[in-house]
Amino acid sequence: MKKLFMSLLFAGSALFGQQIKFDEYTLPNGLHVILHQDNSAPVVTTGVMYHVGSKDEQVGKTGFAHFFEHLLFEGTENIKRGEWFKIVSSHGGSNNANTTTDRTYYYETFPSNNLELGLWMESDRLRQPVINQIGVDTQKEVVKEEKRSRLDNQPYGRFSYGEAINPHVFKKHPYRWSVIGSFEDLSNAKLEDFKHFSKTFYVPNNAVLVVAGDFRTDEAKKLIEKYFGVIPKGKDVVKTVVKEDPITKEIRATEYDSNIQIPLLAINYRTADNKSKDAYALEMLSNYLTGGKSSVLYKKYVDEKKEALQIFAFNRQMEDYGIYSIGVLPQGDVPLDKLENDLQQDIEKVQTDLISEEDYQKILNTIENDFVASKSGVQNIAHALADAYMLGGNTNNINEELKIYQSVSREDIRNVAKKYLNKNQRVIVNYLPESKKAAK
Repeated sequence: MKKLFMSLLFAGSALFGQQIKFDEYTLPNGLHVILHQDNSAPVVTTGVMYHVGSKDEQVGKTGFAHFFEHLLFEGTENIKRGEWFKIVSSHGGSNNANTTTDRTYYYETFPSNNLELGLWMESDRLRQPVINQIGVDTQKEVVKEEKRSRLDNQPYGRFSYGEAINPHVFKKHPYRWSVIGSFEDLSNAKLEDFKHFSKTFYVPNNAVLVVAGDFRTDEAKKLIEKYFGVIPKGKDVVKTVVKEDPITKEIRATEYDSNIQIPLLAINYRTADNKSKDAYALEMLSNYLTGGKSSVLYKKYVDEKKEALQIFAFNRQMEDYGIYSIGVLPQGDVPLDKLENDLQQDIEKVQTDLISEEDYQKILNTIENDFVASKSGVQNIAHALADAYMLGGNTNNINEELKIYQSVSREDIRNVAKKYLNKNQRVIVNYLPESKKAAK
């Protein structure tokens, strides 16, 4: 039964890249609603995305957004503590949540005859969550254990979660701390702090509801009005973008990790926000440099010169800024400074020369394949619709995004390399084993 449900979940829409149809409207209380009807498989996803992430926190109170990802499964006035997951699983569903720097997303996927249940649960979570001391104390320990396992005790965890990189790239913006926050801040936080955070950000006018899958639109709208329409509007959420001074002089830092034996060279640059066309061009540049075993840097450093165990480049897109990172794990005793100097020559090459037409077409083909795969299944579509509306500023970006990639020229790829990947703009982090610190 479980295998059948999962196969149905990923069937249906967005195969072969067709347009994703949707309806959208806004309730009087400010809740934005997006409906994507797809009756090809008897499953439905209900998701609510809140425009709150780690960037909305304050110094000394970090980790709150991620903490709420856990806390809001504790229960509501109608769902007793510990019952949330039992209700979902007993009705053949699955659920989860995730947090980024910019938003928090909760969702359930059910057999479609449980649409009303999904809407009721999410509306109750929004309308009347139970935030009490026992729930706060319990989830503090859960989050601390998650931080230990994923970040503190995981090889390269502090790099992966940004804790070793972001403070060097950002000096003013809240992006400088990790999404998961700090032990000290969570330990010191009081119950009233969490209640205030809830009242501020978990309001309908700071959220988008997405329903995707097998339902009738007229029925869904009636149920949404029934369960979400009665929730009072909250105070307007005022957001300000903290402006960073440009990086005009190279920054160097050393970070240590007791969980690793092989060092990591990380060359980083602050880049544009996720709405910029530059972000798409940088993504294509990453694909050219390290996208698979046939990519230019992989072939050079891993296959031919055998100087690297692994090499990667990616642009971490966020709402206000981005971080472009090139990372390499050296093979044997290859010095990091040699890799750094050689990579600088590779960067200067893409700043000067156009990539070949053959490589350009290969990048487009890869992106098109990845795009179609990422939009298959109602669960993925629900998430993509919410992201397009909340972070992209236009729900129809879900249909336009591929066109943006296709509009990026070889000249655009060269230009973003020239614009962002300059020596005086880079932040070089040598991420070393803890034993190297003791040897100094």
